[in-house]
Amino acid sequence: MEQVAFIVWRESVEALLLVGILYAWLRQSPEGRKGLPWLWGGVACGALLAGLLALLLLGISSWLSSEGQELFQAAMALVASALVVQMVYWMRRHGRTLKQDLQAGADREMERANWWGVLFLVAIAVAREGSETVVFLYGMVAAGVSSGSAWKLALAGVAGFVAALGSFWLLQLGGKFLTWRRFFRLTEVLLLLLACSLLVTGTDRLISLGILPTLIDPVWDSSALLATDSGLGKVLADFAGYRAFPALSQLLTWLLYWIVVWALLRRTRQRSAPRPRPSSVSA
Repeated sequence: MEQVAFIVWRESVEALLLVGILYAWLRQSPEGRKGLPWLWGGVACGALLAGLLALLLLGISSWLSSEGQELFQAAMALVASALVVQMVYWMRRHGRTLKQDLQAGADREMERANWWGVLFLVAIAVAREGSETVVFLYGMVAAGVSSGSAWKLALAGVAGFVAALGSFWLLQLGGKFLTWRRFFRLTEVLLLLLACSLLVTGTDRLISLGILPTLIDPVWDSSALLATDSGLGKVLADFAGYRAFPALSQLLTWLLYWIVVWALLRRTRQRSAPRPRPSSVSA
């Protein structure tokens, strides 16, 4: 349930940031205030689209056979893992210009008095965050990374959203300790660890279905040192994909994941590095 609360917290803060940027921008002028109802309409439409996606995933799962559900759940765990990495990569590339890009888009629509464009802009932004949340949560629950009764999972989601409201308020105060930069850096690390856990859990399902070979199973047995049924071992299993009895194919998948993540993050650092100024040559 901790994973559910974390995902809802992180994604809700990001959605609040997007809406907050546009809300502050529209409130700056009397003309912009006319678009505030369209802003809230876009929030509602984005949330509705995310809800429809959740119903679609539940509907697809209910139509499948037991083996089909196993395969679908494994696929969703892998998709959720890939989406987490993509989200971190996207935020690394566009985080610095996110505010300017959103304001520029809203400014263009406001100049043309195209409030439908503002609604569409907000709806897409909220639907993106909401859809990611739906896929992440479905992938975790379906893959067994986060377990518990429905009401406990719902309570964890509510707790995550309440925590997001409090975190957003603290971040908006602009304190020296809790800054937006530190918030995104810390949650990026946790998200990448959770994505690794989803990937390993997805490979667990594929191995059990006979789709992915084990190669060597197990490579080692570390259960005597760190078991996965309680304590630190369970935390590492849920949040980082630790296995006490790993198969070689799981280890290779784990290694490939971190190589890809390292390459993507290195690419974002290279893109954001300042370019050297050309030296002037006197004639």
